[in-house]
Amino acid sequence: MSTIKPHFFVGLSERLNMTVLDTIKELSERRGKTLRQVTDDLNFSENYLYSLKTKTPNGANLEKLADYFNVSVDYLLGRAEAKPINEPIDLAEVANSDDDAVWSRLLSSGGRPLTEKDKMAIKLLFSDKWDDITQKAKDLDNNK
Repeated sequence: MSTIKPHFFVGLSERLNMTVLDTIKELSERRGKTLRQVTDDLNFSENYLYSLKTKTPNGANLEKLADYFNVSVDYLLGRAEAKPINEPIDLAEVANSDDDAVWSRLLSSGGRPLTEKDKMAIKLLFSDKWDDITQKAKDLDNNK
């Protein structure tokens, strides 16, 4: 029973210790991009991103980076713990988690917390534990 911490819910205290470069590396990795590709895509100078280890980008470049990664400027600066804007939620990751905090932060039904029945349905649909899914489907079929 492992506890996962989705990559897009790094706590605010952890984010405050990250440099802009750390955040860009994290976002690039999730997109499958190298820092070189990001630099080329945004027409930055060759070592510009590495300079962000010790300094903060100017407003125009912050906006370019935020738009490129589809996140807020506050997220880049480590001032926001919310997930990046429009970041997809990995339902298999959630379904395989037994951590109620993960469930309550990421999913709701009509603005209300999920019931245990809702959680079970999601786990059945999205869990990567196929043996469990097959057995539960058989159990459900036998209870008709």
